[in-house]
Amino acid sequence: MKTVKVGMIGVGARAETLLATIFSFDRSEVLVTAICDINPAQLDRMLGIMKAHDYPTPLTFTDYRELIACDQVDAVLVPTSWNSHLRIAEEAMKNGKYAGIEVGGASSLDELWHLVRAAESTGVSCMMLENCCYGRNELLCLNLARKGLLGELIHCECGYEHTLSEMARADGRRAEREVHNLRRNGDLYPTHGIGPVAKILRINRGNRFMTLTSTASKGRGFMREAERSGRGQVFYAAGDVVTTVIKCANGETVTMTHCVSLPRPYTRDLRVQGTKGIFLEDVKSVHIEGISPVREEIDVAGNPYTVHDWTPVADIYEKYDHPIWKTYKDQLIGGHGGMDGLILQAFFDAVRNRTAPPIDVYDCAAWMAITCLSEESIAMGGAPVAFPDFTDGKWIYEGWGAKGKWALDEVEED
Repeated sequence: MKTVKVGMIGVGARAETLLATIFSFDRSEVLVTAICDINPAQLDRMLGIMKAHDYPTPLTFTDYRELIACDQVDAVLVPTSWNSHLRIAEEAMKNGKYAGIEVGGASSLDELWHLVRAAESTGVSCMMLENCCYGRNELLCLNLARKGLLGELIHCECGYEHTLSEMARADGRRAEREVHNLRRNGDLYPTHGIGPVAKILRINRGNRFMTLTSTASKGRGFMREAERSGRGQVFYAAGDVVTTVIKCANGETVTMTHCVSLPRPYTRDLRVQGTKGIFLEDVKSVHIEGISPVREEIDVAGNPYTVHDWTPVADIYEKYDHPIWKTYKDQLIGGHGGMDGLILQAFFDAVRNRTAPPIDVYDCAAWMAITCLSEESIAMGGAPVAFPDFTDGKWIYEGWGAKGKWALDEVEED
């Protein structure tokens, strides 16, 4: 098996998490041969971590262009800032290197078009490391949809609701995403939710996003936390709850919710509703015709009515778990419940075989466009905004996505 030689550009906290997962891979299959950061202290920190794990010492760079040009690198991982990783990925592809980028939203449509054209002109690709696409329940739902158990798909919901109010505190532990919340009002973190839904709806492979509308509530959560922590009054552009509705070419609708500044349990809000059934993440249950229980009740007037009950997803794992989880659930590696290990294996297999990755450049563009399009819609009072067709018409054909066991457009049985 060919060793995939990996360069890491940007070695902050997320890079450390990725590296911890890579430590679990056989070094004859995947090897980090180069690292890059503009901060030498970060490089020293990463080298120390690698030394503590008896890992081979990589080449070091402070200019990512030098790493991209290095002949000891086959592919790059780019866990850098939201405003830089697309440009770096574009340059990597122009140098014949596959790029694995971290999640986030785009700042402009132009940078997404540049990304698409770079992939098309070079024959290599950019893969978003959207690990939630390999979550157990997300893949279970994909499997149910492809088996036809949910019927014709009608409506989906998804989102990112997570209490991150600590970003506003006065203790200095703020993240780059706080800067975006200070200056931008839109769905700033769309891909954890929309990635799995887009795959279930076959976006870019027989379907596509057509238009969206977005509305933002007032913003008080981050402001309240800043004041409570002694930081003083800080104004954030982002609304506490951003609601986006997408209309698809095949008639389905998708509702997205972004909320990171108010107290609540974590959820990605996944709901997939079809003519025969529904998957609902927040109750960890499904209702499927012919599988889930149905009972008859009598109302106070003596009239009969039907009650549809939930089936816990845990009860259907054995029969309907996705083949990936049937294969790997007892040997998961890496962070986020093993999703990091699965997404990295999928990326490295695409690099090794020089094939299309399961989350390709068209997926990256469609999902990341939601951020800048939602900003535009909110700025215009919730007016509809059109999605570009990044595939230039290729979306009308089914079946041209990545193949193999890591595929996300279709379910490939062993």
